[in-house]
Amino acid sequence: MKNFEHRRDRYELFRQFDNPLVNLSLELDLPDFRPFCQARGLPPFHFLLYCVLTSASAIDNFMYRIFEGEVIKIDGITASYTVINIDNNLNYASFEMGADLDAFIARSVAAGRVAQASRALIDAAAGQTERERRNHIYITCLPWFKLHAIEHPVFRHQHADIPSIAWGRFGAPGGGRMAVPFSVQAHHGFVDGFHVHQLAERIAAKAAALIA
Repeated sequence: MKNFEHRRDRYELFRQFDNPLVNLSLELDLPDFRPFCQARGLPPFHFLLYCVLTSASAIDNFMYRIFEGEVIKIDGITASYTVINIDNNLNYASFEMGADLDAFIARSVAAGRVAQASRALIDAAAGQTERERRNHIYITCLPWFKLHAIEHPVFRHQHADIPSIAWGRFGAPGGGRMAVPFSVQAHHGFVDGFHVHQLAERIAAKAAALIA
């Protein structure tokens, strides 16, 4: 929490706002990882999910939360994302994070299949304590759109401490690169535009390292 003390005054400012959220949309410039995924039978969505969550976990600002009125730093992320179920309705997949890419993707795919098959809405935080529920980062993908912006539903803006990340349809390949429309919503007491820039840079670096 040492790093947080350097921005506590920013947090104290923004926590007074009715809506302290910052919402930025951008285009991720990434190495085209689709040939790598195709050669190894890895779903590109789950590969990018791995890059996003492992990158976010390495940046303190995306790990700060509010618990019982105090700022905490979570120890790790509970991976989850939205899916469309058999009735074409929203559902949630949730699974345990891990550092190994293949194990992460296997768990992610399995959780997605469960959520797709379930007509009932799955509570990704079921059975978790209030403290454990702080470990989430909300992830959604809208592969049908060249996403320009998104506003996520918020139960109470002042208490919205969990980041929401979304991306849209992958761009066409070009010169070994790909563009991904990307959006980050987070508490401005924790996250500035610079930290979103850091996240984008880390995601690109992570993808490049994996496919090298």
